[in-house]
Parts: sequence; structure tokens; C-alpha cells
Amino acid sequence: MIEFKNVTKKYGNGTITLDNVNFVIEGGSLVYLIGPTGSGKTTIFRMIIRDITPSEGEITLGEWNLNDLPKSKTSHLRRKVGVIFQDLKLLLDRTIRENVMLPLLFSGISESEAKTRAEEILAEVGLSGKEDQFPVQLSGGEKQRVAIARALVFDPEIILADEPTGNLDMATSFQIVDLLRNINKKGTTIFMATHNDKIIEKSDDRVIVLEKGKIIEDRKSKSKHTDEVKESEPESESHPEEEKETKDEKKTEEKEHKDKEEKDSGREKIKLATLAHSKGGNKR
Repeated sequence: MIEFKNVTKKYGNGTITLDNVNFVIEGGSLVYLIGPTGSGKTTIFRMIIRDITPSEGEITLGEWNLNDLPKSKTSHLRRKVGVIFQDLKLLLDRTIRENVMLPLLFSGISESEAKTRAEEILAEVGLSGKEDQFPVQLSGGEKQRVAIARALVFDPEIILADEPTGNLDMATSFQIVDLLRNINKKGTTIFMATHNDKIIEKSDDRVIVLEKGKIIEDRKSKSKHTDEVKESEPESESHPEEEKETKDEKKTEEKEHKDKEEKDSGREKIKLATLAHSKGGNKR
């Protein structure tokens, strides 16, 4: 779980990049973070990996209060949180296998273990057979898959994806989003910043909207809201026996009403005949 509680970030020159931000993201969720450039999206991500700290407020990640987290624990935190950077940060003079291996090697894992793990992850993201290629030999979508693979090497609980479809065509963008969805289905929390309206339109997931450092909207997509409304409406139950009884009662009432009208009509006719006879007798 990620929780921001009254979080504000101010810089010395008076710039405020986040202003009293509050949200909770439950484990296993997929949440979109949207807003114009400069709205504070990257600031939120940098705070989650403790690259920067808030000026005010509190951030918790699971059982950790990030405000009080010692620097010695930062590397452990970043194993729990994988990051897909907006500019990818791939080393152009290394193969994609080596790019994925580097975080593992820096953490002290042996080269043979790191190689095995990197190849497993590359296969998971659809790059099996391309391990010895360099980033310049790959398409934009393939480079993004390398960045995703590198973010997955420690099997993190959370993935922060900063504009993972920013430089991709629409078809490739949806492929990358589908890949992230599949990762989410395995239990990993996905928190994704995006400008891509088409992705949001086709999503049923939560959307947090930022503007000038403030959350102006926190919602589900319209399609999901509609489904929830439908689900909340009680279905009318069918009771054939009750319906039959109601119909029978209605028929009985109609018959009684008709009989009453006929009786009243008969009485009226008798009355008129009696009056007519009475008048005739008087004439005589």
C-alpha cells in the first residue's frame, strides 16, 4: 500500500510542486496518474523511491514511514519498487542482457545468477532471442520492454511507470499497457503516469488527476461506474404464483363490477316502467 497524507513539496525559490496531496493505493491495484507537464507526477514518483522527501506531510509504503527511513535502507526500498523511467536510461554500449543484469550485479548477485535471471525476465516481456542485441538495434516498443524487464529483476511489489508509452505509436502503446496489465494480474501494484487519453478511455481502472500540484479528481472510468450502478440496482424477481393470483383477483373485481352495473341497470328499468304505468292509470 502507498499512502500520501497531506504531502506538500516546496523549494527554496518558493516553487510548490505538490500542494497538500492525499491518496491511498492498495496493494495489487492498477492506477493511472494523469496531468499536464509540470503538474507534479514525477515529483510523486521521486518521493516514493525517496529520491526526494516532502516538505510537509507523511508518506508510507507498506509498514515503512518514508519520512523516517534511514539512507541505509534506501537500496532495500528500491528493490521493492521497480521504476520504468520516462527516458528509459538504457546504456547504449551494453547489450540488453547486460542492461538488465546491471542492477543485479550492483546488489551483489553473482554474474551467472544475474545472467540467468535477466534471460528469464527478457523472455517474460517477449524479448527471448534478442539478448545480445544493443538498444540501437531495437524498435521503440522493444526498448520499452527492456526497461520493463529491468524494473522487474528484483520481483518488486510496486512498479512505477513514468510515461511508458510517451514515444510510441498507438498500437505499440496498447501492447505495452497489456504487458503491464499482465504483470498487475500477478499481484504487482502498477502506478502509471501517462498523457495518453486513448489508454484512459479504454480503461476501467482508477485515475488520479493532477493539476498545478493538486489532485483535482480521483475517479474510476465512466464505463466502470456505469457497470457498478447496474450491479447496485436490485433485479426484479419473478413470482408466477403471485402474478396469477393478482390476475385472478383483477378478473373477479371486473366481474363483480359488471354484475353490479347490470343489477343497477335492471333496477332503473323497473323503476321507469313503474312510473310509466302509474302515469297511465292517472289519465284514465
